[in-house]
Amino acid sequence: MRALARFVVRYRWWVTAAWVLLAAAGAFAAPRATSALSYDFGLPGRPGYRANQEILHGFGSGGDDAPVLLVAGNGTRPVRPADAAAIVPAVRAAVPGARVASFGTDTALRSRDGRTGVVLVYPRPGHGQDPYAAALPALQRVARSSRVPLAVTGQDALMRGGGGGGAGVLAETVFGGVAALVILLLVFGSALAVMPLVVAAVSILTTFLIMWGLTRVTDVSFIVQYLLALIGLGVAIDYALLVVTRWREERGRGAVGTAAVENALATAGRSVLFSGLTVAVSLASLTVLPVPFLRSVGYTGLLIPLISVTAAITLLPALLVTAGERLEWPRRRSLSPVSRLWTAVGGAVVRHRWTAAVGSALVLLALASPLLGLRLGQPSAASLATSGGPAATALHRVRDAGLGAGMTHPVEIVTADPSRAEAAARAVPGVAGAVAPASWSRGGRRVVDVWSTDDTATAAGSTAARRVRTAARATGARVGGIPAQDADFITAVYGNVPWIVAVIVVVTFALLLAALRSVWLPVKALVLNVLSLGAAYGVTVLIWQHGVGTEALFGLPASGAVTVWIPIAVFAFLFGLSMDYEVFLLSRIREEHDAGATTDDATVAGVARTGRLVTSAALILFFAFVALSRVPATDVKILATALALGILIDATVVRGVLAPALVALLGRANWWSPFHRRAPARTPGE
Repeated sequence: MRALARFVVRYRWWVTAAWVLLAAAGAFAAPRATSALSYDFGLPGRPGYRANQEILHGFGSGGDDAPVLLVAGNGTRPVRPADAAAIVPAVRAAVPGARVASFGTDTALRSRDGRTGVVLVYPRPGHGQDPYAAALPALQRVARSSRVPLAVTGQDALMRGGGGGGAGVLAETVFGGVAALVILLLVFGSALAVMPLVVAAVSILTTFLIMWGLTRVTDVSFIVQYLLALIGLGVAIDYALLVVTRWREERGRGAVGTAAVENALATAGRSVLFSGLTVAVSLASLTVLPVPFLRSVGYTGLLIPLISVTAAITLLPALLVTAGERLEWPRRRSLSPVSRLWTAVGGAVVRHRWTAAVGSALVLLALASPLLGLRLGQPSAASLATSGGPAATALHRVRDAGLGAGMTHPVEIVTADPSRAEAAARAVPGVAGAVAPASWSRGGRRVVDVWSTDDTATAAGSTAARRVRTAARATGARVGGIPAQDADFITAVYGNVPWIVAVIVVVTFALLLAALRSVWLPVKALVLNVLSLGAAYGVTVLIWQHGVGTEALFGLPASGAVTVWIPIAVFAFLFGLSMDYEVFLLSRIREEHDAGATTDDATVAGVARTGRLVTSAALILFFAFVALSRVPATDVKILATALALGILIDATVVRGVLAPALVALLGRANWWSPFHRRAPARTPGE
């Protein structure tokens, strides 16, 4: 790292100019990259995907696109077949080519008391994030002009009309950047606070430039734009913060000019390099999954730490040599990173190591306990909107009328024998209804829609949908719809998870072994990451699946389930991000121990010198994830919740208490490694 530091210092103007050019190109590429992103969540080769493609291409709509529900009636008088006869032609005129089923001809779409009826509509989907961008407004105009009381609901209507709004990527990044600037000003007390933000801005823009190139050769999921912008902001600032903090410490020790930069890069730069590699390794795990959109998240997401590390060890040293000392104004903070608060915390943890270790472990296990009830699936329809929206009100009417909450996510069956398939499906416990209009026929095959009494996000609804799929396939039919695709996703992704996790653990262990020159420190770090991840998952299940706090935090009811792709994505991101703080802490403890301190003293010193840094870095990432939670999509909100909580738990309970307590408990065993030279003997009492 010293050789790299000397090179950067010598050619600092060329290094700076190269990054400026990359950032300028990235600013040009960013809007073009985001406009080229994909909104496809398909699983090529899987039976549900094949059925959905057959439905979409053969019948023009449906498959993994949810239906729109037009709910007729106001609960005071019966709806009549004549009402449906007036609504259906208006619907067909407003959305040409749509598949339509109505309460006028299908009794399953009319409540037993006759006061509520549903017209089920599958518009032809458009391209982009909102496939019904044109169809929904047209159907809402039909509802407004109808003589029969009519309201529009369904998954897309709930997402659009239920208060799930949010700003774009730029606005969310600015929000996260402002929060980061405030924290950095508190940390440095000087204009030096802008330097990590400059590094982050350059890293993000450069990453968007590379992503633009990737969109020209492969599909890249729209989710990536939020992850690159907001996680990139947090990660780049974290790495820059570590280097700048160490540079200030070296200056406080008397190093001046280029010597301070070289010393900082030789120590903090090494930690940044290994931290970035562990994050990249965990994200690389997504690239081997048989799910195209997750693969794109993986190979674009791993750019975040790699570009951020590169900027932190090249651009940042050049900036520090050029302008670092001039930006130390007005200096309101000591150059020393030692925190009196964290010195006290570290001392208390070391003195009461058994109590700290057992107590914090029990806290983490308690937080992780809701994970035992994890249910994977689509968020419930009600969670997509606030209870006061017209779409949600109409949805509640469907449910209260006994028509079936699962109507928003029906199972779609393609068969040459619709009567047999429908009879088999109706015999399944928990099925609320089924329709197979004659107009849904093409080439001797027909689509049969079947839905459950309960929302498929619930255990009962999910079980009913699974049994419908089994019963329909037994008749020789193909089965699609959103529930079928979700089931395929769970099989495709989580069936391979043990092997993926094993590879990540082995590679991460090897990296930490090289970084920390110890066997037991990497083992401890991996065990703590498991506890940290479990706690993050557990609290996320408690909040979203069970609804503890969702109304207060997001103005939404419980989702009833955690979106199928979120746990693996959280693992990929949080495993690496959490390891950042572990490397920061343990590297500093190792450094203090190598300098002659006992294990106990090195632990206290490591906590004292990294506590403020880790807390500040965690807060910056936390606010980046808060910004991410403002994205309209409920599944992105769930992802942001898991990441934000995971970072807070990791930076406080794990790195502040459990990690140093275990280091103190292990004593001399911390430093054992058959692959490295033995550490010199320490004083008694180690």
